[in-house]
Amino acid sequence: MTLRGAYPADRAAALSGVPKSTVYDWARKSVAVPSVSSVSVKLWSYSDLMGLRTIQWLRHEKKAPSGADVPATSMPKVRRALKTLQQLDLTLWTEQEDPVVAVDRAGEVYVNAQGRPLTTEGQALLDADLLDLVRPFSIDEGARGPDLHAPRPSLRIVPGKLSGSPHVHRSRVETQALAALSRRLSSERVYELYPDLDRNAVDEALDLEWQLEDNLVNVA
Repeated sequence: MTLRGAYPADRAAALSGVPKSTVYDWARKSVAVPSVSSVSVKLWSYSDLMGLRTIQWLRHEKKAPSGADVPATSMPKVRRALKTLQQLDLTLWTEQEDPVVAVDRAGEVYVNAQGRPLTTEGQALLDADLLDLVRPFSIDEGARGPDLHAPRPSLRIVPGKLSGSPHVHRSRVETQALAALSRRLSSERVYELYPDLDRNAVDEALDLEWQLEDNLVNVA
């Protein structure tokens, strides 16, 4: 079974940069059904996070590199992109791997191979009008989804590690755990509890968690 992450609605919304109300609405309307669990406790996968960004970007009107207005992409093309994303082999994602996964306005998905972006047919990319689904994401001054591989220099997200939870690089310390401690203890005490972690890494973990909280508070 492919290890692919598991995120409840709050986390899926905050990490993807898509409003929580929209995430629920798309699940209810079967536009983007959470693939790990679609029952009462809904769980979205890592691929689903990229899928949420894909829908949000493709269904918004936008500007082409030339400055011309570009209409929203049709739902059949969006669904084609979502199907491709669900078929990605995420077992290859590691802490060191720097994945490139992009989508164009036609719903074509592009993935990296040895650091060189390729189309699904193996041809080199030429069109600059792409959305990199892993890099930081935002639409219309809304929520700011972080980088889905390295949300901060000292942090990583790996689909097959810790259920895809953001964590300190080369450790199993989750950023959520550090944030929970920081609500009860001083920063100095948190540093003391994790002497093997660089203090900058702890600070970055807290900064990420505050950003994710802001996503949920400030965007309906």
